[in-house]
Amino acid sequence: MAACLGVMAVAVFVNVVLRYGFGSGVAASEELSRLLFVWMVFIGGTAAYPTGEHMAFTSLVGLLKNKPRALLAMTILIRGLVILAAVLVAWGAWQQVIVGMGSHSVVLRYPTALLPLPALLSSCAIALMATLELLRRAPLDLGHGAEVE
Repeated sequence: MAACLGVMAVAVFVNVVLRYGFGSGVAASEELSRLLFVWMVFIGGTAAYPTGEHMAFTSLVGLLKNKPRALLAMTILIRGLVILAAVLVAWGAWQQVIVGMGSHSVVLRYPTALLPLPALLSSCAIALMATLELLRRAPLDLGHGAEVE
């Protein structure tokens, strides 16, 4: 993620300096930045899932702390919904990867399948992690440092 961010920052900075300082620019910097941004976001999302750093609405689940059966049912429901959402995103991303196999970006000429590919990989990884948590009956982590409102 740091490498993606670093390359994006340098590419955009150089392009801005060239465009406003010298009246020219690097056409490839926009495509490169967009591609790296998409990859960075999905790598970050995948890395955040197992540590519980995604946005969470824990007020309802927090009320069920003293009711173990209801908390277990809610945990199973939440993990099931995560798996369903990940499968739907993966399916859509796979369709976009297939469509992108036959075309290339305008400037850099990379296969446009590289743009939706991180969504596919991230969705598969999150679905796998959620399935393992479901099979292990891992409790929801309600002890994170975020404020609950």
